[in-house]
Amino acid sequence: MKKQRWALLAMLFALMLVLAACGGDKNEDAGKGTDTGKTDGGTTTNEEANNEQEDGFALSVENEGTAIDGGTLMVAMQKDEPFQGIFSYALYEDAYDSDLMAFASNTIFSADGDFLLTDEGIASFTLEEGEPNIVTIKIREGVKWSDGEPLKIEDLMLPYNIIGHKDYTGVRYNSFFRNIVGAEAYHDGTAETISGLNKIDETTLELQLLEVSPGLFSGGDGILTYAEPSHILGDVPVADLVEHDAVRKNPVTLGAFVIDRVVPGESVQYKANENYWKGRPKLDEVIVKVVPSSSIAKALESGEYDLALSFGSAKYAEIKDLTNIDVLARPELYYSYLGFKVGKWDTETKAVATDLENTKMGDVNLRQAMAYALNVEEVTEVFYEGLRERANAIVPPVFSSFHDASLEGYNYDPEKAKQLLEDAGFKDVDGDGIREDKDGNPLEIKFATMSGDDVAEQISAFWLQNWKDVGLNVVYTDGRTIEFNSFYDKVEADDPNIDIFMAAWGVGSNPSPSGIYAHTAAYNFSRYTSDSLQTILSNIDSNKSFDASYRAEQFAAFEKEMAEVAPVVPMMYRLELTPVNKRVKNWSIDYSNSTIDDLELVELVADAPIK
Repeated sequence: MKKQRWALLAMLFALMLVLAACGGDKNEDAGKGTDTGKTDGGTTTNEEANNEQEDGFALSVENEGTAIDGGTLMVAMQKDEPFQGIFSYALYEDAYDSDLMAFASNTIFSADGDFLLTDEGIASFTLEEGEPNIVTIKIREGVKWSDGEPLKIEDLMLPYNIIGHKDYTGVRYNSFFRNIVGAEAYHDGTAETISGLNKIDETTLELQLLEVSPGLFSGGDGILTYAEPSHILGDVPVADLVEHDAVRKNPVTLGAFVIDRVVPGESVQYKANENYWKGRPKLDEVIVKVVPSSSIAKALESGEYDLALSFGSAKYAEIKDLTNIDVLARPELYYSYLGFKVGKWDTETKAVATDLENTKMGDVNLRQAMAYALNVEEVTEVFYEGLRERANAIVPPVFSSFHDASLEGYNYDPEKAKQLLEDAGFKDVDGDGIREDKDGNPLEIKFATMSGDDVAEQISAFWLQNWKDVGLNVVYTDGRTIEFNSFYDKVEADDPNIDIFMAAWGVGSNPSPSGIYAHTAAYNFSRYTSDSLQTILSNIDSNKSFDASYRAEQFAAFEKEMAEVAPVVPMMYRLELTPVNKRVKNWSIDYSNSTIDDLELVELVADAPIK
């Protein structure tokens, strides 16, 4: 790295997130620990200090023994509906596809335990001396795609050209991407190329940005951290990519494994990548299968699987005493939330159009009352054994430099909820126990939530009762809970039958909230924005934020506005649980040394998972 980048990193370390030994900073109310992170493992650099967290869970397991030659790693993905199967980093939209792609990753940058990009991956980058807004990206020589084709600079350029294209329908053409010089002109069709994207030579790409902030070093500001095979996808029309076989069935990849066979929505079979730049993996295969929540515990007990992804904490009680597995846990980069529709997505301007005056959920008192009415504390205790805790702020505690622990959040207070509704004019006019709107007309609030196992259904019904207890008539959108993929389709399309919704975010490694809450963010599902919010988000992503105290102040201002206006109310943080069969050798979920980043080293000590 050049000296300038090290100087900037020195400033970053003064303000970036601190991972208190990946969860050692225990919250007294968290039971099993704070719920704030996400990753897939590798042994810690200081195992004695870091492997066991204060919540009692380990970050890694050794399972010593003589490894077999090759073998197949069996992985369960807990899911109650099919996965989408979009195996492209430029196009995918949910965490399940992200987990599936991790075994055959096209990521070009490596990151450390603080989520800062390093020089240890396929690519590295520097900031040009005297040109603070020009990023120079270099790729290693000799890296090949899984089909044997050499990685080239055009492969790094292709994701930019896909996302910036006028026919791109994904969610990544956002404020970060617009920070690239020439991105908007290319997207609008007034330029044939992105002027800030230039090939210098066969191993060097230059990226010119409008502004550089600390987020750059966590994969923000417009820098993309993955490649796409231009020799396969370069001539495919952007509008056709999402359904192309090279995205859905047989993608060419850079990771330790390559996708060999896909049963749509059900399973993915991988084989060892003979051309992997770190060397051929020790395993022969990986097979990932969707397993319903109703049978995941039994499948682990009977030795069908070596690992479980997206394992629900509500199922922990069913596996905690099993002797053939170890359960690893870490605070997850995650929060669940209650969202209120207060506007629409303008398809012409590709921006949020907030309309607090004319939307059913436009009254802040109504939104706050609905938040106070929810007994989240009881849900975390009864259904999750303390593996989740009530969230007080949108920025999870993992990002300790930016999380505002002083915010009270919307703790359960039904009497306060009733008073807010009464004062705002939502009164029970006819004495039936249900409140009418301010004009005395019936008030029905349509609630969208995802379907799931019996526990999820019970919790959804409990929320409806909580709201009824304060006099609100809340009913399911379309009369039922909604399947995962359909749910997000409806929420993203601003379905008129959705007034409120419950969802969750797996937060990225860059703590900046712009990708979700900026006015140009397609993921801004509540459709809330304001001039003050936009100013705050711009400040967070500006070069002024290299001042640690300034950036912290801007994050505090962001959390304050979101808490007061309440377009989105954070519900829970959680621990991420990973059950691991005792035949898997040296698996870790420690953010600082993740096994998912070194899959070529994974070994097994038995021919089949231990029962």
